[in-house]
Amino acid sequence: MKKILIFSAMLMLAVPILAQTPKNVKYEFTEASDLNLIGKILPDTPNPYHRVDTCKYKGFTKGENEQVRCSAGLAVIFKTNSSAISVKSEFGYYNTAPNTMGIALRGYDLYIKKDGVWTYAASKTADPKSDRPLVLISDMDHAEKECMLYLPIYSELYSVKIGVEEGASLEGMESPFRHRIAIFGSSYTQGISISRPGMSYPMQFMRHTGLQILSLGCSGNCKMQPYFADVLADVEADAFIFDAFSNPGAAMIEERLFPFIEKIQEAHPGVPLIFMQTIYRESRNFSLSNDRNEQAKMDMAEKLMNEAVKKYKDVYFITPDTGKDARESSVDGTHPSDMGYMAWARSIEKPILKILKKYGIR
Repeated sequence: MKKILIFSAMLMLAVPILAQTPKNVKYEFTEASDLNLIGKILPDTPNPYHRVDTCKYKGFTKGENEQVRCSAGLAVIFKTNSSAISVKSEFGYYNTAPNTMGIALRGYDLYIKKDGVWTYAASKTADPKSDRPLVLISDMDHAEKECMLYLPIYSELYSVKIGVEEGASLEGMESPFRHRIAIFGSSYTQGISISRPGMSYPMQFMRHTGLQILSLGCSGNCKMQPYFADVLADVEADAFIFDAFSNPGAAMIEERLFPFIEKIQEAHPGVPLIFMQTIYRESRNFSLSNDRNEQAKMDMAEKLMNEAVKKYKDVYFITPDTGKDARESSVDGTHPSDMGYMAWARSIEKPILKILKKYGIR
């Protein structure tokens, strides 16, 4: 018995004691925009968590106005040695759509670098009606960690404060993402039906390639409107990607595509404009009218883009793919699940990188 106790004591000494987060931890909070906010398509907005200044740019419908004020595609990057990380939020508009998890619509998604790779750490839903801090993660060690916190995809934030243990370090870190690649698109680009903010296809593409994506996804409202072209004309970007054919019908595509290209090219001569075909929607499987309408817009997009790549320099057309199991991964007949979006991100990676390489964007 004595030998067993001695052996047990030796084992305890051999195992390092990890510092745990205290039960009644006190947090110190810092406004996220005072750290480093990445993914902003337009840098100067009165509210740092808005993507577009709706006082400056006019023409948006009420729904579009709400969407461009949402924080989809934005992330905060920072370093801390805290064993716990919390968030304190102040919301304006927030969405409660049934086809997307609340974590994505109103919550946060934390990644931490591990062995040089951005690795999932935690994700939780914030309560827009509560001012209580949301503890994302605790019980970590006290080593310095490189963190990336994705903000909600369909909520307007007045304030986001990052909380770390009292006395712990917290500082913004330099962005590891290269260049500025703007993307304008539909609900697919905004991330409808994903489980958490970091799982939209632009964010997956960004983590996998290291290229910074500036997302302007607007669910149901990416229709090549002239006032959205005004916004994009003012964006400083090395390249543009468009999910432009998912929302408009065939007639609208025919009416708007060439003027839209010409307006963007006038503002950004020599910059690559990469248009994506829309994806097959599973709602077509048994609905004859859906099938006709969807095929008509896909056919129109393909016809006009075949003309556009010949007519305009620096214009490209690629086709995304949501994977061999797409029919099993549809959430609502329109939007893919996380796995479908993962397949989408992977399918566009090679053709986009090949195009960008022509322009010295690596």
